[in-house]
Amino acid sequence: MIKLHDLYFKPFISEKEIDTAVQRMVDEVANDIKDDIPVFVGVLNGSFMFVSDFVKKYPKPCEVTFIKLASYEGVKSTEDIERLIGLTQDLTGRTVVILEDIIDTGNTLEEVHRIFKNEKVKELKIATLFHKSEAYKKDFKLHYIGIDVPNKFIVGYGLDYDGLGRDLPEVYQLKTTQHMTNFVLFGPPGAGKGTQADFLKETYNLVHISTGDVFRYNIKNETALGMLAKSFMDKGELVPDQVTIDMLNTEVEKNSDANGFIFDGFPRTNAQAKALDELMEAKDSQINAMIALEVDDEVLVQRLLGRGKTSGRADDADEQIIRNRIKEYYKKTAILKDYYTAQNKYCGVDGVGSISEITERLNKVIDSL
Repeated sequence: MIKLHDLYFKPFISEKEIDTAVQRMVDEVANDIKDDIPVFVGVLNGSFMFVSDFVKKYPKPCEVTFIKLASYEGVKSTEDIERLIGLTQDLTGRTVVILEDIIDTGNTLEEVHRIFKNEKVKELKIATLFHKSEAYKKDFKLHYIGIDVPNKFIVGYGLDYDGLGRDLPEVYQLKTTQHMTNFVLFGPPGAGKGTQADFLKETYNLVHISTGDVFRYNIKNETALGMLAKSFMDKGELVPDQVTIDMLNTEVEKNSDANGFIFDGFPRTNAQAKALDELMEAKDSQINAMIALEVDDEVLVQRLLGRGKTSGRADDADEQIIRNRIKEYYKKTAILKDYYTAQNKYCGVDGVGSISEITERLNKVIDSL
């Protein structure tokens, strides 16, 4: 993480990835132009590093010049483009390749085309190292694209934020930090996980996302994801992780102003845990902890047998079924315990005692996050 002026930026594209993209673009341009001697035109200020690396890699004779346009104020692309420094050489009949650091809306590119329309060049090609395809609004053809990037503000490798960051050899993305506390709540059958989740969401104003509830909601309301999940369930197949993640993502998006989330029933595997990490990272947030209620097996058995007398649930009335459920829980969560322990995020909490005593222990853990 780096700080430029008042904003924080997180690592996004490595120096190696940039170098690979530049080399690929060089190969493509050299293959197209063949023995013609091109004029590479860099668009300042941002393209100076890209142009430098590009021409150093270019395997044949070439010429280099620059034009300077202004299109940015702070982190917003403006509609007005001002030509500051123009061309100083005759390009009549020459093959010209524009080397841009980044193309987003295409406003700068429109001015570039206007400039070269009067230069009577033989051919005009556009090469951009970074391209925000989501933001591009013009019809001009982009002949060479290095890396397609999301429509988020980036700095480094010639790109700046109010003058800072151009010198960085790699690229960083603006971090729109969300001050959230997110944790995965685990507990074997009978540990009181549901009861505690209700207390915790009220105490900390968190959103409780139960995978079971989310599935039931989507299937009942016949959402696209619900119907997709049901198609797998009806065939007796496991619902793909991506479908579940997409459902969770929808729930997170619905509550984007939340203080944080309690994830209940997901993840169940390392792959799911990694997918959840990636989901939260995309929201500029993270899973802070896996909190697991730890209760002795015999206590769990007695709790569930007692609950079975009033719950009407068959799986709470059969001791062997109860023990199998507990065994299955430990089998599944052992892997996840290792996953989160490796990140120093596993928190085991004694789940034996009164409801208020257990709640107090959980509060201490969450307060520490």
